[in-house]
Amino acid sequence: MKDNFKSGFTAIIGRPNVGKSTLMNHLIGQKIAITSKKPQTTRNRIQTVYTCEDGQIVFLDTPGIHKAKNKLGEYMVQVAERTLKDVDVILWLVEPTTFIGAGERHIAEQLKGLHLPVILVINKVDTVDKDEILKAIDTYRKLYEFDEIIPCSALRNQNTEDIVPCILKYLPYGPMFYDEDTVTDQPQRQIAAEIIREKALHALDAEIPHGIAVAIDSMKERPGKNNLVDIEATIICERDSHKGIIIGKQGAMLKKIGSNARYELERMLDAKVNLKIWVKVRKDWRDSDFMIKNFGYDKKEI
Repeated sequence: MKDNFKSGFTAIIGRPNVGKSTLMNHLIGQKIAITSKKPQTTRNRIQTVYTCEDGQIVFLDTPGIHKAKNKLGEYMVQVAERTLKDVDVILWLVEPTTFIGAGERHIAEQLKGLHLPVILVINKVDTVDKDEILKAIDTYRKLYEFDEIIPCSALRNQNTEDIVPCILKYLPYGPMFYDEDTVTDQPQRQIAAEIIREKALHALDAEIPHGIAVAIDSMKERPGKNNLVDIEATIICERDSHKGIIIGKQGAMLKKIGSNARYELERMLDAKVNLKIWVKVRKDWRDSDFMIKNFGYDKKEI
């Protein structure tokens, strides 16, 4: 390890649906956090690790900071805001716009008392003209005194190569926190549940609200030489009508979700996967402390 090796923690923050998980997955080089066009896809703080010759960055991908409408929403905002106190650098993602809403102003107020390096990443620059990017940079400069501003497109891999060197510039010198082959601290069961939830969000995009969770009931390697993993999972929804939509006509929708999830699970586990999925109704689970905890969102972790 180099004498001038750097290491530290970087929080990726921003409003829902600005591309935080997409950017983190791109920087890490593989998929860890699920992505969806629906807001509030990330519900827990997801920790991933980037290691290179010059340093190690531990990324904390937080839920989007938003106005909470239920207990799950309150939990997500608490996770995001508490994370800011545990890091060395903050990466704030925004979209290329000159409109700064109450959400962005709230984040700026949160940052003012922290005295940490803040790098503004203006994402999705592939969706606007160059003049609009310059206007967005000028607008955000007036909102907060950023240490760096980087316009990029995480989805199109435009100008993302400047982000890691920029973060390392502000990290302290120190040894690795994790072995160099570590990519995430997330348990496999949790990643498996998130993969199934992502495939459900994609398949149900226009038909069902965001109120679904996934619980892994069992995940076991089958004895023998076949390299086969049996996974049993349950998709939880809030209404009987939602259950019917998730299952679909003659089970077609559930089969589609299962097939898409199985493909990605097999890539992650490097094994064949026998996946069984059930659907259950738990009314108002997002307002139940017990159910929120039961589905893996533990308030003790914040």
